[in-house]
Amino acid sequence: MTSSIDGLVSGLSTSSMISQLMQVEAAPQTKLKTKVKTAETAVASYQSVNSKLKAFKSAADELGQLSTWRAVKATSNSDTVTATAAKSLSSAAGSVTFDVKQLAKSQVTSLHVDTTAVLNTSLTITPPGKYKTDGTWEAGTPMVVNVEAPATGTAADLVAAVNAKGLDVRAHLVKTADGTGVMQFTSSKTGAEYGFTVQGLENKNLDGDNQPVTTAAQNAVLKLAGAGGYEVTSSTNTFTGLLPNVTVVVSKETTGVTVDATPDVSGIAAKVQAMVEAMNATLTEVKTQTAYDPATKASSPLTGDFMVRDMTQSILGAVSTGLSEYPNPRYDKNGPVDSVANPKTLPFGSLSQLGIELSRDGQLTFDSAAFTATYNADPARVQGASIALAEKFESLADKRQTNVTAVITGRKNEIDSINDQISNWDIRLTNRREALQRQYAALETALGKLNNQSSWLSGQLAGLG
Repeated sequence: MTSSIDGLVSGLSTSSMISQLMQVEAAPQTKLKTKVKTAETAVASYQSVNSKLKAFKSAADELGQLSTWRAVKATSNSDTVTATAAKSLSSAAGSVTFDVKQLAKSQVTSLHVDTTAVLNTSLTITPPGKYKTDGTWEAGTPMVVNVEAPATGTAADLVAAVNAKGLDVRAHLVKTADGTGVMQFTSSKTGAEYGFTVQGLENKNLDGDNQPVTTAAQNAVLKLAGAGGYEVTSSTNTFTGLLPNVTVVVSKETTGVTVDATPDVSGIAAKVQAMVEAMNATLTEVKTQTAYDPATKASSPLTGDFMVRDMTQSILGAVSTGLSEYPNPRYDKNGPVDSVANPKTLPFGSLSQLGIELSRDGQLTFDSAAFTATYNADPARVQGASIALAEKFESLADKRQTNVTAVITGRKNEIDSINDQISNWDIRLTNRREALQRQYAALETALGKLNNQSSWLSGQLAGLG
C-alpha cells in the first residue's frame, strides 16, 4: 500500500484531499449500506409480526385439539387426599368413593447397640429385588448378600459396609448417649415387596429380648364403596387406576373420601382466553408496525405494506361474520366420526355466544362467564362450534404467517446480495485510495524535482552576476 506525508513540497494536506475524494467515490456504497439498514429494520418488523402470528396459530391449534375438550378436573373432598388429572383423549368424567385403610410404608429394622463394642464383622442381608449383571437391582427373587465390615466390626463399621454395597437397604447410626446409639436399617422404597432380613446382629440389642425390632413394609390399601366393596393396593401412596387418567395420592388413614372427575370447563375457557389474547397481540403488533403520524409525518417500518395492514381486517372480519355453521360429528377416543342420524353441519351464528366480541377500540374481548353458561347449557354444541372456529382461525394465521415468512426470506436474500455488492465496493475503494495516494505521491516527487532545479538555476544565475 502506497503512503505519503502531507505537504512536504506542495504544502497541501494530501491525506485530507484523498479522504474527501474517497467520500465522493464511496457514495454508491454508502447508499447500499443505508439500503441494507432499512431492509434489516423491515425484516425485524416482519419477524415481530410473524412471532405474534405464530402464537396466534398455536393458541388456535390448542383450542381445536380434542384432548382440550376431553380434559377433566379432579377434586377430592379430603385435605389428606389429592387428585390430579392428566390431559388425554381417554379422560372421562366420573366419581369414586373409598376409605384409606392403610398407608404404604418402608420396612425399618433397628436395635439399641453399644457403639464401642465389636458387634460382628459380617452381616447377611436378604435385600428386596435381585442383583443383575450390570450391578443394579430390580424387583424379583431376593438374593443373600454378605456384608464384610473391617476387622473392628463396630456399629459404625457395619453401617459404612452396608451402604457401600449400594443395596435397596440403607443403614444409619444415631448416637443416643456416650457409648450407645440406635442402629437402623431402612428399605429405600415403600411396599410389601420391599421387605428384607438382616442376620448377624442377634443378641446385640441392649433393649428388650435382645433381638432387632422390625416394623414391616406394607402396601397402601383403599377400600372402595359399592356392592360388597373391594380393596385396591399400591406399593406407594399413589393410585392411578381409580378413574381414567386421574392420579390419587393419600397421606393419612381416613374414611369417606370422594374423588370426582368433571369436565374442566375453566381450563377450556382459559384456552379460548389464550386465543383471544394472541389475536389481540397480533392486532396490536400490526398497528404498531404500520402506524403513521400525520402530525409529524413519521412512519413505521411497515406503514406502506398492504399485506400486513390487511391482517387487521382479516381477523376482525372473521370475528364479525361469526360462524355460519359447524361440523356435527360424533367423537370417539381417536377423534371425530361422522354422524349417521344427524346432518353433517349445524347453524351457529354470532361468536358472542362463546363470549367473544369486538370492542370499540378494535380489540377482542372474552367473557368467561358467558362462555361457561353456554357450555353448561349445551356442551356438544359449544365443543363443535369452538373446534370449528379454532380451525378457521388457525388456517387464517397459518396463511398469513406463510406470506410473511416468504417476504422475510426474500428480504434476507436481497440483503445478502447487497452485502456482496458492498464487499465488492470495499475492494474497489481500496484500489482507488491506493491509486490516489500514488498519484499525489508522484506529484510531491515531481514538485520536489522542480524545486531542486529552480534552486540550481538560481545559483547559476547568481554566479554569472
